[in-house]
Amino acid sequence: MAFFRRDNKRNLRDEDLISLYRSSGDTSIIGELFTRYTHLVYGVCLKYLGNREDAKDAVMAIFEKLIADLPKYDIEKFTSWLYVLSKNHCLMKLRSQKAMEKHQTKWINSREVFMENEAFLHPLDEQSAINDKALFDCIEKLKKEQKKCIELFYFKNKCYQEIAEELSADEKKVKSHLQNGKRNLKICLENTNEKDQ
Repeated sequence: MAFFRRDNKRNLRDEDLISLYRSSGDTSIIGELFTRYTHLVYGVCLKYLGNREDAKDAVMAIFEKLIADLPKYDIEKFTSWLYVLSKNHCLMKLRSQKAMEKHQTKWINSREVFMENEAFLHPLDEQSAINDKALFDCIEKLKKEQKKCIELFYFKNKCYQEIAEELSADEKKVKSHLQNGKRNLKICLENTNEKDQ
């Protein structure tokens, strides 16, 4: 099968890229697919791991896991599946770290160490995980300009001026896109919460 140029891949839906990867095994297709959502995966990892370097390492590990796991699963909505994959990777990493710390220090004061580590076995409760997933999905529904501004401002910590320069836009437009994006996210999340109740 002839491999597609990157320009052609950009125009394909997530589902089409997954299908193309499964039939061709071309890892550059996964690269294109993952590039679309790297910022969101990084945001999830940063929230769970609380450390930029650990979050960057996790993003790379999740990309490698994606190459192996994509052919194994029947995926209906890629963004939701990727969110769960990212969350689970981070939780496993946290549990592994805490288990190691617990093992190394248990001889000092076994009861205190156990209590300290026990609290970290599940660092975020289920409700916040649901909210993370809802936010992840709602960001994907934003208009292109709003989505880009939200990503750059919140996930890449860029200021108005830096965003304006990157998007070749006026700072007032950037502020407007951010304000409208936040409003639309709020509406989307409220609607999601109502459906869940």
